[in-house]
Parts: sequence; structure tokens; C-alpha cells
Amino acid sequence: MISPLAYVDPAAKIGKDVTIQPFAYIEGDVEIGDGCVIMAHASVLKGTRMGKGNKVHQGAVLGSEPQDFHYTGEESLLIIGDNNDIRENVVIARGTHANENSTRIGNNNFLMDGVHLCHDVHIGNKCVLGIKTSIAGECKVDDFTILSSNVLLQQNCHIGSWVLIQSGCRISKDVPPYIIMAGNPAAYHGINAVVLQHQHEMNITERILRHIMNAYRLVYQGNFSLQDALQKIEDQIPMSDEIHNIINFIRNSKGIVK
Repeated sequence: MISPLAYVDPAAKIGKDVTIQPFAYIEGDVEIGDGCVIMAHASVLKGTRMGKGNKVHQGAVLGSEPQDFHYTGEESLLIIGDNNDIRENVVIARGTHANENSTRIGNNNFLMDGVHLCHDVHIGNKCVLGIKTSIAGECKVDDFTILSSNVLLQQNCHIGSWVLIQSGCRISKDVPPYIIMAGNPAAYHGINAVVLQHQHEMNITERILRHIMNAYRLVYQGNFSLQDALQKIEDQIPMSDEIHNIINFIRNSKGIVK
């Protein structure tokens, strides 16, 4: 399953049923879980820890040194979960420091051609990152989020779960859960209703959907301060896990996209 034309460092830990195609490059201090496929000309560099069932396509570079002036050569990590599809020419950097804030990718994500994840980025589960999307250092993207092609996230942004950010958006602040962002400058374009209604994981009823819509109407379309909008949500909208999630996200945020 490992081509003699590939370079695999003897110190690398390779699981069962792993396929490594010709001209792939695997450094030492690498762990590749069972059933992974590393295609031709892909590079898996030191500090990369990969779970099971991942597919890494041609030209991808995993575990590159962080492009961060604070990086001093520490043995930091890139930790990847299971069943991720990492397409051609994706570049994912390790963390800047040797601690738990290393770059982390969850499970069942789809990273399209040319995606770039900078140092200390955290991606949740079942996310889609579109062609040429770039995520700067220390950003966090929660579960079930879709970033369309050519989306740019500036440093320290937090993107909530079930968010859709449309093509070409430049995001410089946090984006709360369940909404659509579009345009430049990026702005609120309603809630991600179509996706929410068709996902079994959420079990969203029409009633809950209306509550989410009303909550964001107060945040984005009411003539209130953010704190007043949150208070009105608590006073006027029946509480649910989704509404609680919205309130907590905004309260803990350093600033949301207006």
C-alpha cells in the first residue's frame, strides 16, 4: 500500500491499510491513522497527528511551519480527526507554540482546493471550506459551518455553528450561529433556514426557526444597542438551546459583524 517511490521517514507511525502514492513525502514525528490515503506529491510534515480514514489529495501540505513572527521553532502540532477530505494544494500550518492551542481539525470536514489554514486555527466537525478560502491565525470555526469560495477570515475571528458565509466575504469580527453573511462589507442576510430545516442533527421545528428569526431581528434590525437587544431576547422570546446558544455566543464575543 506504500509506493516505493514515496519517501516515508522510518520514524513515522503509519496505521493499517494506509495508501501512500508515488512521490508523497512523509517526515518523522508523524502519525497517520488506519485507512488514510496520501496521494502523489502530498507532504505530511513533522508534528502532524492524523486520525482514521482521511484522504489527502495531490499537492497538499500538512503541518507546515506557522507563518507567525512569534514562532521560535517549538515542536508544535497539527491534530486532524477522522474522515476528512483534504483536496489539492491545501496548506495547513501547525500551531505557534507547543501547547493545547495547536491547529486542530475535527471530523468529516471537506476542505476544497487551495484552502489555507494558518497557525492555531480550530475547525469543528462537518464543515465545508470552499475553494481558495483563507483563515488567519487563531480563528475558530464551529460545527456544520460552510465558508464558500474565496472567503477571508482575519485573525482571532470566531464563526458560530450552522453559519453560511457566501463567496468573497472578508470577515474581521465574530459571526454568531445560524445566520448567513454576504457582501462586502459583509453583512447579515437572514438566517440559514434552508440548511437548518434539512438537518437531522438539529431537529429544528418551525416554531424554533421563528424564534431564531425574531432573535436576530432584534440584534440586526432593531434600533437597539447590542446589550438592549440581548435583554429583549431574554424578555420576549421563549428560551431554547438555540436561543441560549445565540445569547451566550454574543455575550462572550469581542465583537460581532454588524
